[in-house]
Amino acid sequence: MRYIQLRAFHNVAVHGGFSKAAEQLAITQPAISDHVRRLEEEYDILLFDRSKKQVALTSFGRQLLDITRHLFDVEKQARDILSEKRALRSGTLRIIADSPHHLLHVLAAFRKKYPGILVSLRAGNTNEVVSALSSYQADIGVLGEVPAGQAFNIVRLNSTPVVAFASKDFPLQGEKAISLEQLATLPLVLREPGSKTRQILERFARDNNIPLKATIEAEGREAVREIVASGAGIGFVSGAEFGYDRRLVQIPVEGLDRQMEEALICLKDRENSRLIRTFMGVARPA
Repeated sequence: MRYIQLRAFHNVAVHGGFSKAAEQLAITQPAISDHVRRLEEEYDILLFDRSKKQVALTSFGRQLLDITRHLFDVEKQARDILSEKRALRSGTLRIIADSPHHLLHVLAAFRKKYPGILVSLRAGNTNEVVSALSSYQADIGVLGEVPAGQAFNIVRLNSTPVVAFASKDFPLQGEKAISLEQLATLPLVLREPGSKTRQILERFARDNNIPLKATIEAEGREAVREIVASGAGIGFVSGAEFGYDRRLVQIPVEGLDRQMEEALICLKDRENSRLIRTFMGVARPA
């Protein structure tokens, strides 16, 4: 087994094909294919299913990929230490967040200290955040609740209440606040089941023996906001994420005192990455 063979396998697996791996490594496709073939022949295993149009990993291939992800991440950390990235003058930090609002103050402080670092930020629900971190597709995640039993380093960000909101023209019969029982009779616009906001709301309803059912289910916070703004129903969001929108008003719900806690997380086995460690340090309270 040679390093170049593992590198060829890893890039084919990560980039989904031999030609893309060849482009990434700046070598020919036949060379990539030969490295992978020699690795398979040496150990008498099949790493890729080549019977389909798209290259697919076999069970052996998936097991090996789990190992090479760690191998090449450690290699990257070593390069970072030995290169100019040690001074944090360049590089890319990949963040996936269930909501970027809780991260804005950290981003501002980090960018002020390290303007040469490119921060790539994308959205995802709880399952997507955990999956992206575990597969090394992201460096840092932002979650409302850290899954139990996961090997994460955690920095708590803030805690804000869950609030209900509706279109300013939504008929509420002039009431200043509504009860949970009344809420159950109104059309509700809820996010997808993986949403932490929805999980908190449904847990609160179960604790009070009140059935809540979505009239409209939408993926993503902005989709819920636009549907609610059209007058189609009532939505829910963290108080920190409500912001200002002249089309919308908050609706007090009696007894709805559940908090949305947000945390910055990274895999424990990646805590030695200088870039990750530095960002977590900026977020950590003084």
